[in-house]
Order: sequence, then structure tokens, then C-alpha cells
Amino acid sequence: MIYTLRTTSGREDIVMDMLNSKANAENLDVKAVIHPAELKGYIFIEGSTADIHKALRGVMHTKGLIEKPIKISDIQHFMETKTEELKVNEGDEVEIIGGPFKGERGKIKRVDKTKNEVTIELLEASIPIPVTIAMEFIKVIKKAE
Repeated sequence: MIYTLRTTSGREDIVMDMLNSKANAENLDVKAVIHPAELKGYIFIEGSTADIHKALRGVMHTKGLIEKPIKISDIQHFMETKTEELKVNEGDEVEIIGGPFKGERGKIKRVDKTKNEVTIELLEASIPIPVTIAMEFIKVIKKAE
């Protein structure tokens, strides 16, 4: 059965590591522990209720196990990989939405589809600086003509 564990938001990975370590060390029936990135404060655990309770004893940052089991179909969409490809071309104007240059705008100079990266020349820099960034960290502002 799959159960939901409430945790302190932002501490899900620590709780998962502690649960996995404890379950392995004590040979408990805990088959899987997952934390969907878009769901803060919750972890899903597959295993027997008794062993999950044993694994939870003494683990910090846990707020409680929701005793009602959930169906795999309810959380299936969290486990599917989304392969939405961003359509970008050289000359497109983009905004950086993640990483150290977040909020900066630039113009795409090169697209590397195999590495899923783009090389951008920052617009607001006094000297043109080429920066290579993963496509997941950009948002197209204006398409090139």
C-alpha cells in the first residue's frame, strides 16, 4: 500500500534519506519513498503500515502519517517525465528564469539541442558576455524575425 507522510516543507529530501537508511539497516518492508518536486511538505511511502511506523520512529521533520492508503493512479502524474521541448532559434530574445543570471535578458547566439543548452549574449551588459544556460532556465520574450 502507498501512504502519504506529512513533513516539514523543504526537509523532504532529508526525511527520505533517513527513512531509506533506517529501512535498509533494519530490513523493513519499505519498498519505495518518493517526493514529487512540485508537492511541498509531502512524501509518498510504499510498504506495510507496521514497518513504515517502525521506520518513522525517531525521524526528525515528520509531522505525521496519513493512515488512509492512496491509489497509484492518484500519484501517477507526479512520476511521469514531462518532455516539453522549447522551440528556440538563434536571434530570439529570452529572459533567464533560473540560476545566477535570473532576471537578465539576452539574445540567443547558439542552440545546442544535444546538450539542451543555449548560448546567450546578455543585453544589459556593457561588454557582450556569452553565457551558456540550460534551456529549462529560459523563457522566450520575443521571436527573431
